[in-house]
Parts: sequence; C-alpha cells; structure tokens
Amino acid sequence: MSIQNLEPKVVWKNFYALTQIPRPSKHEGKVIEYLYNWGVSHGFETIKDDTGNIIIRVPATPGMEKCKGVILQGHMDMVPQKTSDSTHDFLKDPISAYVDGEWVTADRTTLGADNGMGVALSLAALEDPSVKHGPLEVLVTYDEETGMTGANNLKPGVLKGDILLNLDSEEEGELCVGCAGGLDLAATFKFRKYNTPAGYKGMLVTVKGLQGGHSGMDISLYRANANKVMARMLLPVMEMFGVKVVSFTGGSLRNAIPFEAEAEIVVPEENFKTVKKMVENVFNEIKTEFQESDPSATLYVKEVPASAKFIQNAVMLNAVKALLACPSSVIRMSRTMEGLTETSINMAIVRTEKGKITVHSLMRSAVDSAKAALAQRVRCIFELAGADEVVTKGGYSGWTPKLDTEINKVCMEQFQKVYGKPMKIMATHGGLECAIMGAKYPNWEMVSIGPTVKYPHSPDERVNIASVARTWEYLKAVLANIPKK
Repeated sequence: MSIQNLEPKVVWKNFYALTQIPRPSKHEGKVIEYLYNWGVSHGFETIKDDTGNIIIRVPATPGMEKCKGVILQGHMDMVPQKTSDSTHDFLKDPISAYVDGEWVTADRTTLGADNGMGVALSLAALEDPSVKHGPLEVLVTYDEETGMTGANNLKPGVLKGDILLNLDSEEEGELCVGCAGGLDLAATFKFRKYNTPAGYKGMLVTVKGLQGGHSGMDISLYRANANKVMARMLLPVMEMFGVKVVSFTGGSLRNAIPFEAEAEIVVPEENFKTVKKMVENVFNEIKTEFQESDPSATLYVKEVPASAKFIQNAVMLNAVKALLACPSSVIRMSRTMEGLTETSINMAIVRTEKGKITVHSLMRSAVDSAKAALAQRVRCIFELAGADEVVTKGGYSGWTPKLDTEINKVCMEQFQKVYGKPMKIMATHGGLECAIMGAKYPNWEMVSIGPTVKYPHSPDERVNIASVARTWEYLKAVLANIPKK
C-alpha cells in the first residue's frame, strides 16, 4: 500500500509530498519553494523570510474570530542518515517510504518523519475545511537539525499568534512543556604525516550495525558509540604492537549517535595476525557489554594495500586516549522529572583530514551551569591530551516549563476526551526550537505534541500509523477549543 492511501489522507498526502523532495539540512531550497507555492496555490497569505522560514496564515473559521491566535510550528529539514549499503543521494533522490505493519519506515535511510510529519499535520489543518480554529498561522523553520538557523534568525513581531503549538515531539500522549539547551564543542589536533616503513601491511577496520539514534532522545538508552568502540580497539594495538593510523572516520551528524566508524591502519607484518586477533577480541568484549542495546554490532577486518603515509604517531595516540577519556553518555538524570535526562554529551564526529584530527561533540542540559561545567570538563580533557584548539559554539538555553497556562489546560482536557485517559506532562532532553523562539516572543504560551516516531536520526526511523490518526483527531480538538483573548 502506498502511504498516500493511509488515513487520514489529508495528512498522509502532505507527508508523502515531502518525502519526494530532497531536504537535508542546509539544502532546503526545493522544499522552501514547494511550501511557498503550496500556500499561494491554496490562496493563503504566504511569506518567505530572509532566512528561508515559511509562514502561512489563514483567518479564523466562522464563530472563532475572538479566539487566541495559534501558530502551528515544525521544521522543514531532515537528518540525512543511511546504511553503508544504501546508494541513496539525499540531494537528489526521494525518500522510499513504505508501510511495514503498523509503521511507516524507509528503505535504509532516515524517513524524515522528524519533522515532516509535524509539517504535514500543520498543512492539513490549514486546508481541511472541517477543522475549526481561530486565527491560524503555520511556521515552518529552516535548518533546525544542524543549527536551529531558522529559529535563531526569526524576527520578533512577524508572527501574530498568542500560542505556539510545536509539532516536533515524538511520543504520542505526552505534552512537552520544556526542553534542554545545547552547546557544540570541537577539538582539533594538528599532525604531520610520515612515510610508512618497509615491512608493514595495511588493515581496514570497520564497525557497523550499531543502533545509533537521536543524541537527545536516545542517549539514555546507553547505546554504543562507534567512535568510542573504534578508539577502544585502536589503543591497545597502538601501544603494544607499533600499529600506526592512516585515517579515522566516524559519525556524520552532530545530533546523531554514531553507528559506524572506520579506521585504516598499518601493522608490522610479523604482528598482523596478532593485531587482527586482538582487535576482534576487544570488539567481542564490547559487543557483549552492549548485547542488549546493540545486538547487531558487526566488525569487519580485512587486509588492504599498505598506505604510503601514516599520521604522526604521538599525536594520534594522544587523540585516541582523549576519545576514550571524554564521556559520551548521560552525565546526570533529572531530580525533578522521573526518567528525564538532565545533562548529556554525544561524541558525534571524528575526522582525520587536511592535517587535522577533529572531534565534534554536542552537549545538552536543562541546566545552563551544568552544560557550562561539562564543556569545561571536556575542554580540559582535550587540552591535557595536547589538542591545538578547543572551541565551543552554537550555545542556546533550554525552555523552562510553565505548567499553569491556558493552553496546557486545553491540551489536558481535550486529551482526556479524545483518548479517555490523562495526558502525561513532560520535558524532553532533545532540543526544540521553542526555547529560542520563546525568548523572542516572551508572551507566547508554548507546548509541543506529536505522533510516535521511533529511532529518529537513524536509518531505523519509523512513525506509527495509528498514532498519526489519533494525533490528527486530537489536534483538531485542541484547535476547536482554543480560549478567547
């Protein structure tokens, strides 16, 4: 069955259209054009701002003119992750989405339900004549995943609504009223290359099959980090057998737990079999440690032609030690909300190119001082290891929960009516644009909802079909009961 034929069709047809448009972060030109033309073709007031954010406005339905204005908000970009055997080109190819039982997923790539489903729900609310609502705006932001660029550049005073209803949450039945802040950190080691001595053989070590996932939502699942796994295998063979590293590549996105890593090394010929065995033994130990969270972890070790040059050994060894010393996990759980991560770090990307070893990490915390302390800790680790530069950027504060707003009350009441059970109020360790936009519109009431999306930021991403239908009915009920000004 094509996903276009799923119910409610008004939602799924819009989601399908988005899957057909390449829209990885910072390459959203085609989807910006599509959304702008969609609004104009429907006769709605449509604005594209200087950054690329799209704003679409419709007046209230009859009898709802005195209600508070609502902004439905999602982001247009998606995380471009795929398995190593996929030939998908995220700049050219549509997403191959299909029905898999109770879920919609994609063929070895991210699906883009994060946050295409939120955008699809928003567009459906605009065009479905059966939806009752007050003054309604849809805000679709640019480049959320790699820098929250659209939210950061949104100008105050452009939006007219009083309530922001973010549709980027990923667990049906939860009302999100707060989120963590974030901070990027990059450490750089400069290196020289040296000629590989005679008597060395080449070896390619590859780790695949880890679960990966969203570095905020899934960090508390304690999945293995491919960069850390690779460093654990490299350190003993470098120290004991004179192994030298030619290249190290792991991870690809700042907000995704790395699920693959690859290192090319050169090994003294007489130690080749021993090194291979040690690498396999260390990996098997790691796989046993993570057998519940990463049962499909796989190691590939093969002989390759020896590279003519290798990375300066002292620098590479220090970098590997820093990779092992630097945390990449939950740092502290919340003391006020059960099961919520307060502070964490994800060692997202490692590269050895152009004479530099670079390590990119993303830190998250609901507490600004804890985030700053973690950044200081990580900086000290890399500086003690001899890094030439450690810089932080892209910092933003979290969204502080407010529990006594009118929109919270409406959302809770309507959930009880639609679902027949209480709604759970929570905060997320993921980053939501509400934190940034709320600082520019301090009078907004803000909440976040959404259907169930599993494993975002990974090729296993999927959205639950039934939860989309229920979320649509719930969204309509909320919009029909927005309080008056």
